[in-house]
Amino acid sequence: MTDTTTPVYRDPNAPVETRVSDLLARMTLREKVGQLNQRMYGWDAYRRTPKGYELTDALRAETARFAGLGALYGLFRADAWSGVDHTNGPGAQDSAALAELVQRHVIASSRLGIPALFVEEVPHGHMALDGTVLPVNLAVGATWDPDLYERAAAHAAAELRARGGHMALVSALDIARDPRWGRTEECFGEDPHLAARLTEALVRGMQGGDTTAGFAPDKVPVVLKHFAGQGATVGGRNSAESELGLRELHEIHLPAARAGVRAGAAALMSAYNEVDGLPCSGNRALLTELLRADWGFEGLVMADGLAVDRLARITGDKVSAGALALNAGVDLSLWDEGFTHLEEAVERGLVAEETIDTAVARVLGLKFRLGLFERPYSTGEFPSPQQGRELSTALARAAITLLHNDGDILPIPATVSRIAVIGPQSATTAHQLGDYTAPQTSGVDVLEGLRQLAPPGTDIRHAPGCALTGDDLSGIPEAVAAAAASDLAVLVLGGSSARTPDTDFDANGAARNAVSEMTCGEGVDLAGLSLGRAQHALLDAVTATGTPTAVVLIQGRPHVVPEQAGALLTAWYPGPWGGEAIAEVLLGQAEPTGRLPVSVPRSVAQLPVHYNHKDTEYGGYVDADAEPLHSFGHGLSYTSFAYGPPRLAGNVIEVDVTNTGKRHGRSVVQVYIRRLITPVWPRTLELHAFQGVELAPGECRRVEIPFGTDQLEQVGAVEVRVAQSARAALGVEPVVVQLKA
Repeated sequence: MTDTTTPVYRDPNAPVETRVSDLLARMTLREKVGQLNQRMYGWDAYRRTPKGYELTDALRAETARFAGLGALYGLFRADAWSGVDHTNGPGAQDSAALAELVQRHVIASSRLGIPALFVEEVPHGHMALDGTVLPVNLAVGATWDPDLYERAAAHAAAELRARGGHMALVSALDIARDPRWGRTEECFGEDPHLAARLTEALVRGMQGGDTTAGFAPDKVPVVLKHFAGQGATVGGRNSAESELGLRELHEIHLPAARAGVRAGAAALMSAYNEVDGLPCSGNRALLTELLRADWGFEGLVMADGLAVDRLARITGDKVSAGALALNAGVDLSLWDEGFTHLEEAVERGLVAEETIDTAVARVLGLKFRLGLFERPYSTGEFPSPQQGRELSTALARAAITLLHNDGDILPIPATVSRIAVIGPQSATTAHQLGDYTAPQTSGVDVLEGLRQLAPPGTDIRHAPGCALTGDDLSGIPEAVAAAAASDLAVLVLGGSSARTPDTDFDANGAARNAVSEMTCGEGVDLAGLSLGRAQHALLDAVTATGTPTAVVLIQGRPHVVPEQAGALLTAWYPGPWGGEAIAEVLLGQAEPTGRLPVSVPRSVAQLPVHYNHKDTEYGGYVDADAEPLHSFGHGLSYTSFAYGPPRLAGNVIEVDVTNTGKRHGRSVVQVYIRRLITPVWPRTLELHAFQGVELAPGECRRVEIPFGTDQLEQVGAVEVRVAQSARAALGVEPVVVQLKA
């Protein structure tokens, strides 16, 4: 007699843990190992034909290998590395159909009908055709606005789920400690508190609230990367070693991860770098003892691309490398061979099947919480592209940071009727986007933005002057002539992370030999921080005309730029519509509200330079200033603010903030602490809290900021300093707080 009883794992009303246990008990070792593998590049799973999409033999072979598929990376990824563009890849209208086609095949290939997880890159918006591109993380850090970022992250999640994607890989945990590192653009900044608050906003926006019972149809589990210490690699070189003591690791590089875990992040990605001599993907002390035992993390740990196979350098072969990673705490691999041999690892006694069961349970648990067994295909509507554009532009606008403004060159006065828009970044959107960006079909550059928004009748002339890279100075005379004939020059300089088809890529997608104008991004590290000979020559030549000049920097890291121009602002990589936001700020239609998320060095000889270094009496150089050119938290406004003396009222810091200027503006109230009595050598300053406040001219408001003494984990005296930047905090009168046990 045939048993027609519905398996427990098929019962949507059963607890997730019960469903996982029931399904796990029915699986073979081969099927279990398949759930831990993410071997295939998603763009190799399909081909677009005149009749639609068809599945490839490569996908069929992969699903046959493990009688199903645990996870598939990058089904929608589009860029120069994947080779996917608008001619051969899925857009917003047909992505869901492609996802359903692949998922139906996966489920049919699985004896138990287990669906796959579709894992996607969402570093600053979903890296897919027609996806909303947001400003890069460094720009998000410059906003000091977690609420705005949370709304943008929610939009990105809704786009991903509407296409049929299930997990979002999002950079959040790297702390920028050396701006020579090409991936500095992926960091929220140099400070752990700022990064922690933005990481929380990211998790809330993408995942929603409590996800123990499941995820809403427009929410997506996040994989926070990278864990841990990758922003402190030696020399700013990608994937190099990180020479970190335990205190530096815990105080600087772990707070964002811990905040993400507390916020409920579904997964973390282990980093390439080593911690105390052991690569993160094989580091049990990090992934199990700290993350799981100490912090109570119950989610997934995914290895970075090919990181497991790299462990063979210390284990001897890829079978033992896979065993080391699994035993250390990695649950899901990415493109590695090592995890494909876990059956052999069990046979050799390198891994216990119970350890595999534990990892598989985490993968299956996430699939159940996503509702994939009941709703394996997307039925959601793609969010409004206009809403995405508005959120992206709002972030770009909020990130623009005015570094100096001598003679009030900005905002551009109404008396200016002739504007010269000059520079290699002035008329391009491709170089506004940052790394990990799909091909775009629309955008607004600075030149177009000014032409659209400047008062009617304004004469706007243009000359690029030079390229972003190289030594060709032949275009400078034209630029000089344009500047000399104008009332004001807007000189747009910077770098680029734009990948091109002729870029060479490593096996993990990092740029190997950057060509064209790529000066930043994964694999593009610099020994220096200058913009290059031609850009500096253009700056010298334009400012030498005597025409008032405002320099705009579009960049993925803080560059060292001479400040001979009257005004200097940085827009970071502001996204496709960044030119519109920049034009608004230049013309005074919007305020420059950004604040530096990183210190700006005077030269590379100073590095490392960050505000929260250890306190010292002898910190200077004989031949140069040791202080950064612009400090963490710095940013000017078109108005001015005055802060009253701070007061501690219970667990709240109170300060009266007054707009003393003639324009509406936003100030970011920054609360720093300076430890006086401490069992270890203290840092000069530490950001403890911050809050933005918008004020009309003449308006005064009392700002109340929670002061969490429980977070300080010490007993003794602490100075509390409230100011508009880290440098300013050192010059204000502090409030001394006595912390008690």
